Amino acid sequence: MNESTITPGGTIPGAPGGLLGTGGTAGISSVAVHTFTTHQNAPKMTAHQSTNGPGATGAADDYEEDFGDGKFYDPDAEYEPDPEYAATIAPDAARQRRERIGPTGRPLPYFPIPGPVGERGPAKIIAMCNQKGGVGKTTSAINLGAALAEYGRRVLLVDFDPQGALSVGLGVNPMELELTVYNLLMERGLAPDEVLLKTAVAGMDLLPSNIDLSAAEVQLVSEVARESSLQRALQPLLPDYDFVVIDCQPSLGLLTVNALTAAHKVIVPLECEFFALRGVALLTETIEKVQERLNPALHLDGILATMYDSRTVHSREVLARVVEAFDDNVYHTVIGRTVRFPETTVAGEPITTYASNSVGAAAYRQLAREVLARCHAE
Repeated sequence: MNESTITPGGTIPGAPGGLLGTGGTAGISSVAVHTFTTHQNAPKMTAHQSTNGPGATGAADDYEEDFGDGKFYDPDAEYEPDPEYAATIAPDAARQRRERIGPTGRPLPYFPIPGPVGERGPAKIIAMCNQKGGVGKTTSAINLGAALAEYGRRVLLVDFDPQGALSVGLGVNPMELELTVYNLLMERGLAPDEVLLKTAVAGMDLLPSNIDLSAAEVQLVSEVARESSLQRALQPLLPDYDFVVIDCQPSLGLLTVNALTAAHKVIVPLECEFFALRGVALLTETIEKVQERLNPALHLDGILATMYDSRTVHSREVLARVVEAFDDNVYHTVIGRTVRFPETTVAGEPITTYASNSVGAAAYRQLAREVLARCHAE
């Protein structure tokens, strides 16, 4: 394997949902270990309690009174979030704590901290897909991958967008790359290890991309089984990883079809905004066509609400309509707006390491646990 290291700095019902496997504490970062130890030894202030701000009272006895069954709280609660940002997720924390509801308006389940991984592979392949740009695909791919790695999973991120945003978000300059996922697709005999880069996050690797990948969409047209090119390229890597997360380009072209053909599951990041909502029907139709003609194992794993701000009527209405249309295919986890996310792009690292105690980091850790819980339920 290439030992290069990336350093920081650089209304239609959905398809059936399913989900992922239990996994490990081996190699977990100090944040996850601290959280796990705290959760096992002594209950602390919950995320819902801490969103009340500096004046909140969150004594352990009050906590047990409110959450006696231990089923409706977030164990990643060892932080004091910025009150203004916390309001974008839970403007009335007391009501959420009392009624045990999440931002989607449904009862918020407890997603357990995953246990150790028994054995590696074959990897579950998740495609982050939405034909609309700017909805949080790349941010979600990076931070979901980093959160899964925190919980002891081996993760491979695949930058499958010619813009190379995922590579940039991990501190890589795409213009300086000699070998990318494009070479892996188009050059026979090239070993995946020659393209792989190690990231600064333990347990998470990267197949980078740059503008060269845009040529693949034209060159693949004349290839036999062109829709399966990425699937063939990833096949040798699957035994070494628990998850492969593909960051798709914002279109429904041949590259995206390749990603859907290779994937087992699709996560659709959806900005809580009207124009983003309009495109979900078209994407659902494309997923169904790929299911029927190319990849019967593919299914819509969940719609992930991003850039949510419950202080605006528009965000609340869009999220309510998505839940009404897709019901259980909408993740309970909701990603709110915060300046921390663009800051992490500049820093070239995930929010789980850049702002480990932030609400955004906790949201992606909860998303990782929800993904794992759904997978285990299959």
